[in-house]
Amino acid sequence: MKAKYLAPLALAILAPSVQAHEVWIERDGSGPARIYLGEPEEVLPPEGDPEFDHLKAPKLVPASKAPMTRKAGYLEVAVPAGDVRAQDDSVFDPWGEDGKKEAVAYYARAGRADARAVMPFEIAPASAGADRFVVVRDGKPVAGAEVTVISPDKWKKSLKTDAQGVVAVPLRGKGRYLLTASQKDEGAFETSVGKVAVLHRIATTSFLVD
Repeated sequence: MKAKYLAPLALAILAPSVQAHEVWIERDGSGPARIYLGEPEEVLPPEGDPEFDHLKAPKLVPASKAPMTRKAGYLEVAVPAGDVRAQDDSVFDPWGEDGKKEAVAYYARAGRADARAVMPFEIAPASAGADRFVVVRDGKPVAGAEVTVISPDKWKKSLKTDAQGVVAVPLRGKGRYLLTASQKDEGAFETSVGKVAVLHRIATTSFLVD
């Protein structure tokens, strides 16, 4: 294969791989937060997702100087009590042609004690401890957003938010649930990995049912 065809082929492979991956946070009680990169509907390999090395230093929200320790498949960080949030737009390098480059920004949250949404794109509980969640973009609810629910036993279901941006999550027993939503924005965006014309925003929220 000629060298000039290698880059487009690599980009064709990279794009779906990047968009299939998500960043999510898990926390048990008041213990440390564990920040993952991977495909949450799949069983995580013992050593972590093959792309895990791309997750370097997600930014906690609010900002924190607490050190992150790299474990087998996740980053571990001590955080104060309560919900945990982190965002990162530098996990993967931009892909695509010049002038049409695309990138991905991740917004992850663990917990449902706080009904506020403070990141640019976030899935927040409608009220503290609720099983109803709101998809929020820049402080405004997003109607018609697709939200995927992944249950503790890896059962998966896609739902749509209502006119108020709200979706009711079906609970199937005890354990950890993960919600995910995405948006694709086209225009001109400044990211920490450079200027891009398309920005894929992916939000996750995990919570425990005891």
